Parts: sequence; C-alpha cells; structure tokens
Amino acid sequence: MTDARVEEPRPDPATGPGEAELAEAGLRLDVDGAIATVTLNRPERRNAMTFATWRGLARIGESLPEGVRVVVVRGEGPSFSAGIDLGMFSGGAGSAFPDGSDAAASDRFIAELQAGYTWLRRPEIVSIAAVHGHAIGGGFQLALACDIRVIADDTRFCMKEPALGLVPDLTGTKPLVEIVGVNRALELCLTARTVLADEAARLGLAEHVVPRETLDTTVAEIAAAVLAVNPGAAAATKRLLLAAPGNTLDEQCAAERHEQIGRLREFFGAAKA
Repeated sequence: MTDARVEEPRPDPATGPGEAELAEAGLRLDVDGAIATVTLNRPERRNAMTFATWRGLARIGESLPEGVRVVVVRGEGPSFSAGIDLGMFSGGAGSAFPDGSDAAASDRFIAELQAGYTWLRRPEIVSIAAVHGHAIGGGFQLALACDIRVIADDTRFCMKEPALGLVPDLTGTKPLVEIVGVNRALELCLTARTVLADEAARLGLAEHVVPRETLDTTVAEIAAAVLAVNPGAAAATKRLLLAAPGNTLDEQCAAERHEQIGRLREFFGAAKA
C-alpha cells in the first residue's frame, strides 16, 4: 500500500462538482435560494463514507454559491451515516489508505479529507446537521462540524475510530472536547460506546431533539429563523463566538469592539444613503 493517490490531479474547484461526481461520492446537493442542502446519499450502505465522499464535501464547500447562508447536512434512508466504509480496508469502495511511510504525503492526504468538514464552520454560513439513526465515526464528526445539531429521537452517536485502531481525524476532537470536556470525551472515544438521543441532549451534543417525523420541519423552521437575521450581523456574531473560547476577556472585548465598529459603519452608511 502506498501514498501514490495523494498526487492524483483534482478537478478545478471553480467549476463546482457535477451531478456525476457527486453521485460517485454518494452525495446530493440541492440549492434553494439562500439554503443549500447536502445529502449523504448511499442509503443502501447507511451512507457509509469513502474518500470520494470527503473529497466531494470539500468540493461543495469550495464552490458553494455566494448567496447561500444556511447549509443543511442530512442523510438519505435509515441513518445519517454509518461512518467510514469498511470496504476501504480491503481495497474496495474507494482508493487505498496511505500507509504512513511518507509522512508529508500522508499529512496532505488527511488534510484534503478534513477540508470536507472545515468549510462548514465558515462565518458567512450557518450549518445545521439534521441527524437521525446512526451517526458513527466520520458521521458523528460531520455532525460535530456543524454549528447546530438537530437530532431525531432515534439518533445513535458513536466515535468508533479507536476501536478500529485509528483516531478521529476528521476535525471532531476539538468540538467534542469543547462540548463535553476532556474526561467525558476520553470516555466516549476510548469505550466507543453508543450515545442515544436523550444523553446526547444532556451532554450538549444536540441543540434540539425531536421526533423523527418532525426533523425536517424543525430544521426548516431554524433555517428560516437564521435567514431572518441580518447577514452581516450573523457572520460577525459567528466570528465572535468561534473566537471566544480561545480569547482572554480583554481579547474578546477588543474583538467585539472591532466587529461592532464594522456593523455601525455599515448601518449608518446605509442609513445615510
């Protein structure tokens, strides 16, 4: 097993992914005005993820239309995502794993996959995970990458990677620790146990828990509420909140002043016009 696939040419992000590329990745993208819906679309495999899935997510983020303000991530069929497609361990369902012998190439390879998740944190959009059924490993981390998690009462979270001899490497460790703390994160990851919806709510892993049949309606209502907020104020507020955990009080006060000055300039500039 080698890292040769890391250097394969990639599609031009400026053109955006086509339907065939998304279908190969097990994804579907629907854009309705300011709302984009990204659907994990391999229901026959419980939306198990391949390298093509993660690269496809990155391509969506690279080419997202400028007017999109809300991104909803959901899964088709009985589950949000069963996590990594285990067929990749045996050379199926996608390209081969890097073997780690070339550390730089392996680093680039993993960073490329992580890009499928990091764009969901961009300030100009609000990302909402609509989760039902199983959200395992990479699926759990995809939900953690979103700003708001709305989960059905049949949701089952699990951080499976350590049980497979791997580590969670799709940007999930930071939000997990920030939400539940180091000790609880250790317990969840190192036991790879399942967290049901009611516990997920208690731990702060979900902002809303709803009956499965009302999941889509609830997500639509939250998206509409987000769109009712001034887009510049929404982006500035998200920047502030994302920066807050790493800032001192003085640094956060300065950041608030900076963002508010920008808002005042826009507000009074528009009023004068």
